[in-house]
Amino acid sequence: MDTRETRIDAVELEIIKASLDGIVQEMQNSLFRTGYSTIVRESQDASCAILDARGDVIAQHVVLPLHIGSFPACCAAVLRTYDDIAGGDAYLINHPYEGGSPHAPDMCVITPAFHKGALIGFCASIAHKGDIGGPVPGSCSGQAKETFNEGLHLPAVRYHRGYQRMIEIERIIAANSRTPELVLGDIRGQLGSARLGEQRLGELLDKVGPQNALASFEHLMVLAERRMRAAISEWKDGRYEAERFVDDDGVRLNQPVRIHLIVEKKGDQISFDFTGSDDQAIGPANIRPPLVKAAVAYCLIALVDPYIFINSGLMRAFDVITREGSIMNPRFPAPVNTYNPTVHATVEAVFAALTDIVPSKARADGCGSRSIIIGGRGGRAGQSYVQYEILAGGWGARAGKDGASGMSINQSNAKIAPIEIIESEFPTRVLNFELIPDSGGAGATRGGLGIRREYVNLDDARFSIRSTKHVIAPNGAAGGGNGRTGDIHVNPGRADEKRLPTRYADYPLKSGDSFRLDTPGGGGLGDAFSRDPSKVAMDVNEGYVSLEAAARDYGVALTREGRKFIIDESRTRQLRAARNA
Repeated sequence: MDTRETRIDAVELEIIKASLDGIVQEMQNSLFRTGYSTIVRESQDASCAILDARGDVIAQHVVLPLHIGSFPACCAAVLRTYDDIAGGDAYLINHPYEGGSPHAPDMCVITPAFHKGALIGFCASIAHKGDIGGPVPGSCSGQAKETFNEGLHLPAVRYHRGYQRMIEIERIIAANSRTPELVLGDIRGQLGSARLGEQRLGELLDKVGPQNALASFEHLMVLAERRMRAAISEWKDGRYEAERFVDDDGVRLNQPVRIHLIVEKKGDQISFDFTGSDDQAIGPANIRPPLVKAAVAYCLIALVDPYIFINSGLMRAFDVITREGSIMNPRFPAPVNTYNPTVHATVEAVFAALTDIVPSKARADGCGSRSIIIGGRGGRAGQSYVQYEILAGGWGARAGKDGASGMSINQSNAKIAPIEIIESEFPTRVLNFELIPDSGGAGATRGGLGIRREYVNLDDARFSIRSTKHVIAPNGAAGGGNGRTGDIHVNPGRADEKRLPTRYADYPLKSGDSFRLDTPGGGGLGDAFSRDPSKVAMDVNEGYVSLEAAARDYGVALTREGRKFIIDESRTRQLRAARNA
């Protein structure tokens, strides 16, 4: 259908935009309500989108920002593979190289949407699966050396035909998972959310007419690109450089991984050149180009307008350059399953490079991301189980605002599973869950605090962790202090205590063993001695900052008055004057 000459009324365009946003939100609500696994149901490690007939995103209500790059790449694989797409079809893909999944556990379900016999687009979702096979429970081995160590990989395959499922596909998936009921249940939930999207999209076209709707889809992408370019054009021209490091790749344990970036900006043109980054990693720290571009898009959205309408038009407003054979563009079959630390380093490099362009949006580095995976037999009815948790830490401080504490940051954006759910569904107990005092970097604005979560295992199990910033601390900015690094200990305080590396796979836990995870705090921003003493006093009274750190890092002396600490004005002036002398 040719929509190039269709004129779109501004009011109608806003109605269509709001309708698309509402449809995607309804799809996501359906997916989260019907999730079988705690990963989808509690942590909400999933997102939904509507794409046009070419596979470009026309609406994505953001849960996981990286998926704006993943959806088009996954849909492109379907379009390459099948020339007989029909109503009632559904497709599965989780192959990071054939499609755009960040790693194999992120399975994409795509259904075509037809209106009066014409293909108008696709409804899709990507959701993390607790286990798709491979050598370790959870399929995320920190020591994987190729994608074949990372579980079952599906290129674009047809899952439904004429609304009837292809039972063979489900049987293959089930045979390769330690938790087949949960994996298939989540996939069916994804399918249900896509069918709901098809229905709502058809209702929208019935309401506004297919000609107007399809023209609006393209117009919304044009407007998104123009909005982004207009903002970029207001930034000062120049060449900017930054780099960040990941602790290691999981295999070469004492060798940091370098992410290097050069940004060149002129007029409304901006490019992000990552060719100076390290060669592809032996371990699973690599990321694919769709994720690199999505990470840059996330940063630009955050700097320009967090509420901007999300679609593929935003991706047309900038260029990303990567080098084949590098950690940002690895060659198959380089492993990718613990990709998130590299993406966080990418995001932080972009923000650092753009600080001089948009100083009002300056920010320090945050905690990165991490997950713990415990697998064994001993769940309900003695079945295999995989306890997969996403755990957060401290945000980096921002200009004029402290970093948030105990939250997922940047593109991760997943929730921490409630203790009640963990203890009711898995043979484990949470002994401790608290913020870590003094873990946020000192600054005029303070970094957010990391968290401590300590567990005792009630049965023999296999433990894996994929984390970051246990060696290299989150950077402060503009003179602010670094955040505290993270750590992971098995059986802390016992004779057999062991400290694990940042990424580790398949550590054997015995019944009665405990482990403690400390997550990093965010970096601080600005001179800590310029922080308002009343804010420091509030931090001490809230337990965020110790008395010793208040005096040492902020030059603020406090004295107890009743149940609270108040500022010792004279001593504070002395401390601050001594530092400046």
